[in-house]
Amino acid sequence: MESNNIKNKTFQFALKSVRLYQCLIQKRKEFILSKQFIRSSTSVGAMIREAEYAESKPDFIHKMAIAQKEINESLYWLELLYQSNYLKIEEFRIFTSGGIEIIKILTSIIKKAKGIK
Repeated sequence: MESNNIKNKTFQFALKSVRLYQCLIQKRKEFILSKQFIRSSTSVGAMIREAEYAESKPDFIHKMAIAQKEINESLYWLELLYQSNYLKIEEFRIFTSGGIEIIKILTSIIKKAKGIK
């Protein structure tokens, strides 16, 4: 259930990120930071999908850890976009809370896979 939950959450995060990216480049004319953000934010879900068919438990953990790093990187780009006045506070809070929730779920999945309580 938790793995299905993370799959859905990361897909929705990526979908919202694509929409934000479109807004940033079309309406706010921001092209550099938004490109970095779209790369990291969409790769989170891609890593989750790769982990579904991992070749081994260590491979699964590795892919989940990459997803965890990518969502953390996404939060960095969001903060930079916000601090440079390309994001409104509401957008920043919504995306950040979603990203933090994903990090918590991924951390839990990785700990369980490693046998850590």
